[in-house]
Amino acid sequence: MEKINEYIETHKERFLKELFELIRIPSISSLKENSTEMYKAAACWVQILKEAGVDRTEIFKTPGHPIVYAEKIVNRVKSTILIYAHMDVMPADPLDQWKSNPFEPVIRDGKIWARGADDDKGQSFVQAKAFEYMVRSNTLNCNVKFLIEGEEEVGSPNLAAFCSEHRELLKTDIVLVSDTGMIARDIPSITVGLRGLAYLQLEVTGPNRDLHSGLFGGAVANPITELCKMIAGVTDGEHRIVVPGFYDQVKEVSEHERGKLAKAPFDEKAYRSSVGVNALQGETDYSSRERTGIRPAFDVCGIWGGYMDEGAKTIIPSKAFAKISARLVPDQDHLMIAEIFKNYFKSVASEGVTVEVTSLNGGQGYSCPVDLPAYHAAESAYEDVYGCKPIPVRSGGSIPIISVFEEILGVKSLLMGFGLESDAIHSPNENFPLENFYNGIRTVIRFYHHFQSKVIG
Repeated sequence: MEKINEYIETHKERFLKELFELIRIPSISSLKENSTEMYKAAACWVQILKEAGVDRTEIFKTPGHPIVYAEKIVNRVKSTILIYAHMDVMPADPLDQWKSNPFEPVIRDGKIWARGADDDKGQSFVQAKAFEYMVRSNTLNCNVKFLIEGEEEVGSPNLAAFCSEHRELLKTDIVLVSDTGMIARDIPSITVGLRGLAYLQLEVTGPNRDLHSGLFGGAVANPITELCKMIAGVTDGEHRIVVPGFYDQVKEVSEHERGKLAKAPFDEKAYRSSVGVNALQGETDYSSRERTGIRPAFDVCGIWGGYMDEGAKTIIPSKAFAKISARLVPDQDHLMIAEIFKNYFKSVASEGVTVEVTSLNGGQGYSCPVDLPAYHAAESAYEDVYGCKPIPVRSGGSIPIISVFEEILGVKSLLMGFGLESDAIHSPNENFPLENFYNGIRTVIRFYHHFQSKVIG
């Protein structure tokens, strides 16, 4: 640890300078016109990885945004780690809520403030710099590959095909990812589960044009009203989803595992305060942590229709729209769930409207066994740096490509994240504590050492 600390202290200003150059590139993948910025980010990553010590780099074109691949092969017969990360970020809107320019990173209150500071440029940089240390200290005894994509924030639409086409290139023993979080700054955790996702858009159509609400109100179905009825009917009074077949693939988590998950500290009052609500709600008989980790959920992510400008306009709108997400547990098939919802919404629609349901994106959930040798290596690494073993947690979030890695490459992924809930990823004023940044580098370096001793021998 002394040598690791000395290296970080010597190079920490350079680390930040390089990271800030990457963050300044507004690599927002959801903007179709943003191709130039995405290739700038790819080129920046190529330079970062070359300087860190890889022997090969390549930028692959896809039908969407680019993918960066890099590798250092120390011995073909040695074990291999594939590091997955993403170079794209969420839009910075609403800009007026940022305290500083989202693409001009600043250090304030011991944190890096910028879009991508945590998700995922800061966290992926942790991996790059840990690898750099292993190379420069001449202690790397395994093969390392990097796969950095440009479309994670839009559902990774082209990565599965890339993995299928390049199975041999991506051959590995474990996928290592830093795109998750810790329970608290002094309570490390390893994410052992991710929820899947089925994301749909509803379009409800009533009359063939907007109608006068006085002349037609009470006689013609209002698409917004009908849409609200349909959405409200998805859950019952105990917050269970009533869509037929939704729970058919849901496996109950054992009391033993629920007991292990319950060891994670949870301050409900602080949790409520952090999001500005005076009460929590959810499925009966489950804790808030369980509701977001081991149980599925239904949410409306956006709803619109009719007149929304200033003043009044008395109409029955022709159309109404909603975007909905269903978060799924690992055994639920997202394609099946999407079809179930499509059939359900069409079946409950009133005769006065028609319904179209479009699947926008989705992915499978994921679970990681805690008896993997790589998991034990990570467990020891956190203990080296934080002085205690990490707590296994199931995240409510989704990284759909993780299940694709298992399906196509046939390997598990290890999720070593260093973000905090307060990092405000996807929101204005995203940030990443410097303490977590540097401790992340320390922990991943120690992971290499334990991986090489526990797995390679």
